[in-house]
Amino acid sequence: MSLRLLPNALTLFRMVAVGPIVYWLLIGENMAALVLAVFAGISDLLDGYLARRFDWMTHFGGILDPLTDKFLLVSTTLTLAWLGQLPWWLVILVVLRDLVIIFGGLYYHNFITPIVNSHPTVLSKWNTLMQIILIVVAMLGLAFPQTAGPWNLWLIYVVALTTIASGVQYVLIWSLRARRHYQHAE
Repeated sequence: MSLRLLPNALTLFRMVAVGPIVYWLLIGENMAALVLAVFAGISDLLDGYLARRFDWMTHFGGILDPLTDKFLLVSTTLTLAWLGQLPWWLVILVVLRDLVIIFGGLYYHNFITPIVNSHPTVLSKWNTLMQIILIVVAMLGLAFPQTAGPWNLWLIYVVALTTIASGVQYVLIWSLRARRHYQHAE
């Protein structure tokens, strides 16, 4: 394997890790799930660093990496809600935001103008970071029950706020782009 493909291999590791993380959470092997989730997080940081640092970016990796990240986040969030560690209303809010972004992007791409390149906003990156912190804190609470505390509730509300704000931001940004596109077409 060429070193150039190492970021993609790390992404594939992360995708494969989702199954065991969810399974271990469901059967109560919380420490194993936490350790694998930490390794998955490290692999995400490492694959991004390697891709940017050595220009090992591929089209495949550019598509697979964010999909894998979303798959990992949504799967662990759903599992943690199933286990009573996160409220269902938050899961619905997070998934709804993602669906609005996905279907809005598909609509824009297919009916307005093709999207050539799209990058997450700073607010969206903060939202993702807060989701990750919340998931880790919830998993820590399962692995080490003595660490559970009031910050879980605080994090839940921060994730809800950043989820709503970033969802609204995406709708506004892409609505304004569509408006400018139609104004230039006239």
